[in-house]
Amino acid sequence: MKTAIGPGIVIAAVLVVVIIYFGGRFLDIGGSMIVADATVTDGDTIRMGQNRIRLYGIDAPEKGQTCTDAMGQAWYCGDSATEALRSLIDGAQIECKQKDTDQYDRIVAVCYRDEIDINAWMVRNGWAVAYRRYSRRYVDEEAKAKRDGLGIWAGEFESPANWRRRQRPISTQSSRPPPGEDVDCGGFPTWEQAQAFFENAGPGDPHRLDGDGDGIACEALRNWGF
Repeated sequence: MKTAIGPGIVIAAVLVVVIIYFGGRFLDIGGSMIVADATVTDGDTIRMGQNRIRLYGIDAPEKGQTCTDAMGQAWYCGDSATEALRSLIDGAQIECKQKDTDQYDRIVAVCYRDEIDINAWMVRNGWAVAYRRYSRRYVDEEAKAKRDGLGIWAGEFESPANWRRRQRPISTQSSRPPPGEDVDCGGFPTWEQAQAFFENAGPGDPHRLDGDGDGIACEALRNWGF
């Protein structure tokens, strides 16, 4: 004897599939979804209509920034990162899930082209690094790109954050953070300055700059590109 399946059961089943399939993107309470055509500003920033979108959890080389390849030759890795992002999203409708708003009033978001996490794609293909100062979401993708020697990992490079600091006028740079201010490794232009601050900060590593307790602060600044 066959049991008839009513339309209500079918609709409920479809809704379950939709929730499972899109749950991580459309149904995440606490952030808004923006869907629109996008244009690329640089390797980690896009524009969707009037909205400027900063890709969450990643940091790409800046326009005009150079890296060196395996032969020691300089190349414009920032421009290449911009072109890589443009090739991925050019002409496509993009969906961005807002995570935050940054100090420049840009929307910070995880963005998708179809089923591709654009942020993850940029890191996995070596066109951006995981921006650990704000998130560790893409650390695994970075490790895979480094292992495979993709993009900027084919040679050596300066972290985008450090490169930006060096472009600032000398008068705006500080060799050490203001007294009494809590800091992290992202607040130092160089490893040498981070280590000097760490050694002068007193016992107990009050700013938590030495994650593994080996007496060397901010090792990511020291070892970047190797």
